[in-house]
Amino acid sequence: MMTTTSRITTAVYPPPLPTSDAAKTIPSIPGPHLSGRRNLVSTTAATLLATSLSLTLGPPQPALAESWGTRSFILEHYFQPGLSPEDSVARIRQTREGLHSMRHMLDTMSWRYVIFYIRLKQSYLSQDLRSAIYTLPQGLRKEYVDKANAVVDNMAELDNYIRTPKVYESYLYYERTLKAMDELVAMLA
Repeated sequence: MMTTTSRITTAVYPPPLPTSDAAKTIPSIPGPHLSGRRNLVSTTAATLLATSLSLTLGPPQPALAESWGTRSFILEHYFQPGLSPEDSVARIRQTREGLHSMRHMLDTMSWRYVIFYIRLKQSYLSQDLRSAIYTLPQGLRKEYVDKANAVVDNMAELDNYIRTPKVYESYLYYERTLKAMDELVAMLA
């Protein structure tokens, strides 16, 4: 008869640390302890984010004030809502230049980018056209309103036909928008 002896191994644990009254008063943190690399990374990331936000939300430099576009939309919309009439005229001129340079996007039929660009510029123009009227003499304001309404209507139709997308009508209203915008900028000059 064969006898097998089973060997029972017990895990060797380190002896418990002696407890003192000071250790009993410090509350323990539940869950895994994050005292290592993860805590360091999260602290560093939070510091860098706070630093970058404080640097970017400062007052705009004069050189950057001319670069209106998609990246500065949130900053201008929420933190600089009111532009002076002269700045509005400058942004209308820059919008005109941007619309002229949009031809390549229409030629390659990049409808999604054209829609985003048109809608962004429409949101700017609605505010800028109201503000820019104060730079004109009283006698030219009625003609300005007619031309501004033509720009807004043509951009709305352009947005509609780009959304569809209908190529011929998109080009037609693109040209009408450019013509109306050129007349408006000539009046503001």
